[in-house]
Amino acid sequence: MRGWKRMDEDRAESTVPSRVSLKSDRSKDDVFNFRSSEEIERGEHILSNWDQSAPPGESSCSQSGSRSGDAEMKPKQRSDLQEVIEGHKMSLKRRCEHVTEGTHEAGSGTLLNKIYTELYITEGQSEEVDTQHEVRQLERTSKKNIQDTPIKCQDIFKVLSEQQRHIRVVLTNGVAGVGKTFSVQKFSLDWAEGLENQDISLVLPLSCRELNLIRDEQHSLLSLLHVFHPTLQKIRAEDLTVWKLLFIFDGLDESRFSLGFNKHQVISDVTQVSSVEVLLVNLIQGNLLPSALIWITSRPAAAYQIPPSCVDRITEVRGFTDSQKEEYFRRRFSDEDLSKRIISHIKASRSLHIMCLIPVFCWITAIVLEDMMTRDQRGELPKTLTDLYSHFLRVQIKRKKQKYGGKQRPGN
Repeated sequence: MRGWKRMDEDRAESTVPSRVSLKSDRSKDDVFNFRSSEEIERGEHILSNWDQSAPPGESSCSQSGSRSGDAEMKPKQRSDLQEVIEGHKMSLKRRCEHVTEGTHEAGSGTLLNKIYTELYITEGQSEEVDTQHEVRQLERTSKKNIQDTPIKCQDIFKVLSEQQRHIRVVLTNGVAGVGKTFSVQKFSLDWAEGLENQDISLVLPLSCRELNLIRDEQHSLLSLLHVFHPTLQKIRAEDLTVWKLLFIFDGLDESRFSLGFNKHQVISDVTQVSSVEVLLVNLIQGNLLPSALIWITSRPAAAYQIPPSCVDRITEVRGFTDSQKEEYFRRRFSDEDLSKRIISHIKASRSLHIMCLIPVFCWITAIVLEDMMTRDQRGELPKTLTDLYSHFLRVQIKRKKQKYGGKQRPGN
């Protein structure tokens, strides 16, 4: 699980139709219908925003069509596009609303909104980046006086001052397990549920780990979206040029692409075929869909791949503040007495308290202490990282035996 409950390595699993594994496959055969006047109204709101998505004075339809053609869209076309938008939202909601952990099967885990705790995100980046031992930054971070202005996840594209220009590309840094992917998941879910950022026509998450699976293939941007988001099969090239889109590239540190920003083919047409890495570079530079928003998440050591000149805002996920640590454990456990005991134990151990800056470490701590406090435990509760990891390993071995009953794990 990357974030809190998925370990950082475990990004969402899925399969690309008939070939590679992508998480959007389960939506390809779904049939979507409007279920309420509210959903139709949201679709009409998105469609009505088309003419506002391109910067003033620019024709964002130069690639594939004219604005007048879209303005004169037939009612049947408009209805079909509303259905596509709502279908994409429903697919994205199903994909993001649950988080899985431990012995849970995919899709059967905990509701994200039930356990989600706001993260401490700031504009800018820590001056010191230890690329070899990122965790050494944590104690320095914990000692800092919190003077930075925090940014909520849903506000990362919003201008904070009158002097700040339009924000198109955001790069979000953070150490492993600090909650970058969880932030992406929460942002996407809030949009899909109609709660935040409804001025955006389509939110399009693309995992860098999954993009690696097609690194040797040739695609246009349009066909790439069809592969990763099958619910968008009906969209036309001209729709992409007038809609307000947000592309999210999650986990740049896992990318195996060579992003050559100095030497590459220039692409400005969403139907033009090229390598995936060339498409990414042109999207980030603004040659392709210049009005589209881009959000990239990465560990600090890999963020250098994006030239500063291409980035309008850098943010850093710093994990949990002390109050957010406590909120996490209260939200996780319905047993108030248990959450209080766990919080008290963490506060008594300096090393555990510092490490709980990282949400995934909070998850590990919760797993271990819940197991030890809810059964007859004669031994001392872990106070050091070594003790905690040793107990965590025992818990995971026990869970594996319960799940597979001594049988060989499928696929091994």
